[in-house]
Amino acid sequence: MVLLVFVDLDPRLTALDRLGGFFVLRTGVPPRGPLPTLASAWADPRSGTPAEVYADPATFRVEKVARSIRAPESRTAVSVAQQGLAARFWSIALGAAALCGQVPDLDPELLRWDPDAAAPDDLWLSEVRVRPVTDLDAVVRAGLLVPLSAALRSRYRVSPGLLWGNAGSALAGTVRQLDRWALVHGRPEVGERARELAGRLFAHPDLAGTLDPRTLRRRSCCLYYRVPGGGVCGDCCFDRPPRPAPGRT
Repeated sequence: MVLLVFVDLDPRLTALDRLGGFFVLRTGVPPRGPLPTLASAWADPRSGTPAEVYADPATFRVEKVARSIRAPESRTAVSVAQQGLAARFWSIALGAAALCGQVPDLDPELLRWDPDAAAPDDLWLSEVRVRPVTDLDAVVRAGLLVPLSAALRSRYRVSPGLLWGNAGSALAGTVRQLDRWALVHGRPEVGERARELAGRLFAHPDLAGTLDPRTLRRRSCCLYYRVPGGGVCGDCCFDRPPRPAPGRT
């Protein structure tokens, strides 16, 4: 039996800072002024050009990522952008659950996002409300990843299997990071708690088939190999970048 010692989730969420950059969640008013909530960012695009940050934040982010990585097609940029957000969501929620035994309420109406910031995605919580660890799936998968996937698929031709594969890969990556932190800092209970909670999350049909349970390699590809100079990720379903079919680039 492992004795779990939790730390109360403080009003400014500073306990998460020690886990690393992907786990940080800022609170209060962003210095750059009001940012769009995720709820508004995922709504149907408003009038204006996609190049404007607040006209359609989701499209703006994808186009920013596309320019940054020189993506050859929009779905590659969509995949990279979505996986970055998924990693942030899982890191914040699972990190808080494993370290503090509580989860911050990441309601899309409370969570603000700067689509013009560098990676990892800049997130601000306008009000800190605590939810129990049993709400972890509802907070992240149902509350954030489902609407994010719907918003991206309404704008781009991208398969749900690719997006859920990204989410599963990001969740496994979060567990690995928490395991490493726990080992370095002599907190094995944090790593064990993270693995236990992740096991429950992977039981949901949206995530259940995303990784091979023996190797933890994903069963889909995030398409990063299509980026100039890119290759396959450590958990990719491919051993080497696949060659394009004849007549395709």
